[in-house]
Amino acid sequence: MLIKQVMEVFDVLDSSTVTGKDVENYLRGIKADANIEVYALKGPKGESTDMVKVRIPGTKGKMSGGSAPTIGLLGRLGGIGARPEMIGFVSDGDGALAAIAIAAKLLDMQNKGDYLDGDVFVSTQICPHAPTAPHKPVPFMGSPVEMSQVNREEVSPELDAILSVDTTKGNRVINTRGFAISPTVKEGWILRTSEDLLEKMQITTGQLPHVFPLTMQDITPYGNDVYHLNSVLQPCTATDAPVVGVAIAAEVMVPGCATGATHFVDVEEAARFMLEVAKDFGRGNLKFYDEEEYERLQKLYGSMKHLQTLGKED
Repeated sequence: MLIKQVMEVFDVLDSSTVTGKDVENYLRGIKADANIEVYALKGPKGESTDMVKVRIPGTKGKMSGGSAPTIGLLGRLGGIGARPEMIGFVSDGDGALAAIAIAAKLLDMQNKGDYLDGDVFVSTQICPHAPTAPHKPVPFMGSPVEMSQVNREEVSPELDAILSVDTTKGNRVINTRGFAISPTVKEGWILRTSEDLLEKMQITTGQLPHVFPLTMQDITPYGNDVYHLNSVLQPCTATDAPVVGVAIAAEVMVPGCATGATHFVDVEEAARFMLEVAKDFGRGNLKFYDEEEYERLQKLYGSMKHLQTLGKED
């Protein structure tokens, strides 16, 4: 269970003055020698957010000279607060809350002698004063930095698979409380939903799994002036690794800039699912996609990598 970590992290993040350094101090209070990197990332308009990266080595991971695969657990968001327009922690911050809670749990596990086989890379951003942006059916949270900047910071060749967690409540296509996962996306292809991930979701929730629909435009980069569900699949535009979105969801539309809309049980459930996926992925017991079928699709229909770009104008 991660409910303790979720509550502790929320207490850290629910502040108008919180910084990435505060998050680092919290995590070092769990494990002083943890591999944590915090720095300011500036956007094109001079505003900034604090990037937080935590690298947690596995017993057979690349950081230890091994060959076990590395998973990236990325908390996607515009900001954890929309001050001064809104007072308090906003719904959009749930991705950061889940990611930092996972990092805290993994560090606590190591203190207690439980190590994963593969390395785990956890990353998110901390911004308590993010702008809002017009979007239908409900307003989006904006961001002080461009999504492409965040991708460059978080998505690296060391990652063999990515789970991207993001609040995804401002829509009419996901109508459940808790979380839903996406089909696997790889190099512009929307592939079948991983059976292994569906199985893991059933085990961790005790319920039938929820899968949310994707369109082609959802997996293209921000900046091409087409509609996107939200940023949950944006990492797929910057990597060859398979990416699955973990959408913290609601039965009704909830603006990302709404306060009082965070449900600890839902965040914990999503975080616990991601942690369990990381355990099995590092051991080679869980697949995000069928490699042979993917190669068959490539042979039959060619590359779809052009969908990872901004495309071309007439």
